[in-house]
Amino acid sequence: MSLVTLIHAGMQRRERPTVALVLMGGGARTAYQVGVLRALVELLRASPGQHSPRGSAAGACFPFQILIGTSAGAINAAFLAGRAAAGLAAFDELAAFWSRLRSTDVYRLSVPAWARVHRFAAIVSLSRHIQAHGAMLDSTPLREMLRAGIRLDGVEHALRTRAIDALAVTASSYSSGVHWTFCQTARRELFQPWSHPGRRADFQPLTIEHLIASSAIPFLFPSAALRVDGREEHFGDGAMRQIAPLSPAWHLGASRVLVVGVGQPENWEVPGEATTAQRRGPTLGGMAGHVMASVFHDTLQADIEQTARVAETISRLPAEAAAAMAYRPLDVLSIAPSCSLDALAQEHTDELPLGVRRALAALGVLKGSGGTLASYLLFEPGFVNALIALGERDALAHWSELRQLVLADEQVQG
Repeated sequence: MSLVTLIHAGMQRRERPTVALVLMGGGARTAYQVGVLRALVELLRASPGQHSPRGSAAGACFPFQILIGTSAGAINAAFLAGRAAAGLAAFDELAAFWSRLRSTDVYRLSVPAWARVHRFAAIVSLSRHIQAHGAMLDSTPLREMLRAGIRLDGVEHALRTRAIDALAVTASSYSSGVHWTFCQTARRELFQPWSHPGRRADFQPLTIEHLIASSAIPFLFPSAALRVDGREEHFGDGAMRQIAPLSPAWHLGASRVLVVGVGQPENWEVPGEATTAQRRGPTLGGMAGHVMASVFHDTLQADIEQTARVAETISRLPAEAAAAMAYRPLDVLSIAPSCSLDALAQEHTDELPLGVRRALAALGVLKGSGGTLASYLLFEPGFVNALIALGERDALAHWSELRQLVLADEQVQG
């Protein structure tokens, strides 16, 4: 995020503190976000003194005014936005949505049964499918599921009634290389688009195609066509080229941000993997895992650190200079997995649909650290429930920070 963006956002005058929820991407791994949000709901429901900035019943209001999503995080954000008018019940519905989810609801693998058990045959068959469709998997089931599950009319209703102020999703253009943020707000005339090198924003009423584009993991899912600047461009996963994941929150007027990522903890490796790799070189599964980690490697920490540095620098200015700037620090709380999701996925790879498991095994991408690739495709109950449980535990570890972020206004009023 640029220094100008940080300072400009911090000097904006706001009618009220605005809390943004930023949900990062990662395929099936984003079930982790459901656990974090479930723990947050428990906190809100256990806070009888909660007051709503919208004037709704205590304990029932939707706690975020801005929702921003990337990749599968965009699906979670849009799902919540479509039900935001129902308050905290939106999070219960999101959990129920994930509990019903299966891999067959998200994708199909179009490889003949005879080809799935032989490596060469699997490679040839998948290669032909990729050449014909631009991806290894067929995402038609995902499109159908989103049409049935995402309430686009509910998004518009939530915006009109001010249950939320904005919904934004990100996607990366294969055509131009630009990273776009597509924003829907209640009034188009009040939206101020932004443009920075390599990234832009536009007002667009969000559709299922925006969600398909944002969640189109490269090589796995086909791209989606969207119109920008009066022309059609092909878009893929919003995690690609996402150099400033917190920037949309600043531009849309957030004063506090909860960001939930699903990235890999630092300094984790498969036991014995390093020695094997040094001796033989990385396996195909290891390389696939590295590529996926690179695609979904976000710069959250860099954004957060720069925000903190700006606030600290301004705090050291002479009192008169700091007062003249009228800068308000932007508070960010980031929650991410405390343990490896790759290792967790390796415990559940047997849950993959048989055809998918055999094809991936034939390609050799389930060996070594192949749990990385599986972790993006495992939309199955065992893995999903394990992710949700982990998210709840990690949120509890940040209990006091969550309370301060979401209930700060109520504590002041009390």
